[in-house]
Amino acid sequence: MAIPRLKDVLNVRGGGQLMGFSALDGTTDYSGGLVARTSFDGIGLDIKLPGECRLRFPDPLPGTLFLAGDCFTMRTAEGNVRGAFLDAHHILIEGPCSVLSCQAAIRTQPGHGRILVGSSSHFIPDLLDSDMNRVLAARLAWLESISIPGSLPAHVRRTLYKALSVMKTQVGSPEGIIRHRWTTPDRWPHRQMWLWDSAFHAIGWRHVDPVLARDMISAVLDTQTEDGFIPLCARPDKRSHLTQPPVLALAARRIHEKSPCLEWIGRVFPQLAAYVEWDLTHRDSDGNGLVEWAVEDHPTCRSGESGMDNSPRFDAATRLDAVDFNAFLAHECEILAGFARELGRTEVSQTWQARHDSLCRLMNEHLWNDDVSFYVDRDIDRRSHSPVLAGSGFLPLICGAPSPEQARRLARHVADPLMFGTPLPIPTIAARDTGHYAKDMWRGPVWINLNWLI
Repeated sequence: MAIPRLKDVLNVRGGGQLMGFSALDGTTDYSGGLVARTSFDGIGLDIKLPGECRLRFPDPLPGTLFLAGDCFTMRTAEGNVRGAFLDAHHILIEGPCSVLSCQAAIRTQPGHGRILVGSSSHFIPDLLDSDMNRVLAARLAWLESISIPGSLPAHVRRTLYKALSVMKTQVGSPEGIIRHRWTTPDRWPHRQMWLWDSAFHAIGWRHVDPVLARDMISAVLDTQTEDGFIPLCARPDKRSHLTQPPVLALAARRIHEKSPCLEWIGRVFPQLAAYVEWDLTHRDSDGNGLVEWAVEDHPTCRSGESGMDNSPRFDAATRLDAVDFNAFLAHECEILAGFARELGRTEVSQTWQARHDSLCRLMNEHLWNDDVSFYVDRDIDRRSHSPVLAGSGFLPLICGAPSPEQARRLARHVADPLMFGTPLPIPTIAARDTGHYAKDMWRGPVWINLNWLI
């Protein structure tokens, strides 16, 4: 039962932890693969895909629980319990286990003090006799291979290993239109590959596995259409018709800084450039040089394309020259100019730098509100600034648009408790904007990716 080195750090359980088989261990299956989560009502697993099944175990004895993203062990008063994903379609559990309910898409096979649970469409009963010791060792091999500084405090090591364990299980193998290893923010229910989520995943993964981080960006580029469009999300057999924040060049640059590979940069450069060209061409409806997010006729998610789905910025459902969209694009142009220089393409570099400079100038002309010392969206039809002060107003900092004086004025808002100086800064809307606040998504709560960018 002992799990060397990891047993003292992966010992935290809560309801809702997703579990599944990782592409780091083999081939995954988007449509038929088994996905589970830890239960909220008692000790157990709830299989969520490809159908539902509820498994329950006796309560673990204190200090005996070990829980990773694809395997677990514990001691109970009724005997030892351990389980592990054998492959994309099966999980094997050894020890006391009750099956409370199962849909037809899930099949179970009990025997010899074990139970095999799997996808009905891919079920192999003989896997009930798998060597559990060997399977557990295989599931833990990747985690054991990660070098963690021994000087880290115990709570940091515990958090880091938990994060790595979860990260591992969100990696999918090439499938369908996705020709590289890819990531999802969660295997259920948002199980597709998402554009800006994948970029942030890669930015983090570059510290652990830069080759995999490059795959994550290449996988998103696999879904690009001939005109340069990249979808908001995709799965092996389908693309969204909307896009999402352009941060792929940012992710590529961060990976390249950590683990230089000019050959890869040269390979993805045309696709990165074509995507920015698509945004500049298809998201400037009034032709003023500034772009607008697509706004949907959905009252609880007006602009999923922006990544800030239900932000009060979009409540009026009007066309907005969007601060964040233009800041992202200006930043991508600046990065593309740098890549072109590194690739020896001087004229191309100058073109992208000119686009960066133009976007920054237009943001300062049309989106800077001097009365509030902040960047705000501009309502195209009403020809006025939006009254919503959102965290997105800081994002021109990433592309260098503000003057030093503007930057100082922006920075003061971070310390102002009536603006963005909350106990955990930076909220998604200003603290003083109580009329738009709700403890929901992008209407006030803090999002770490936005904070990281700022």
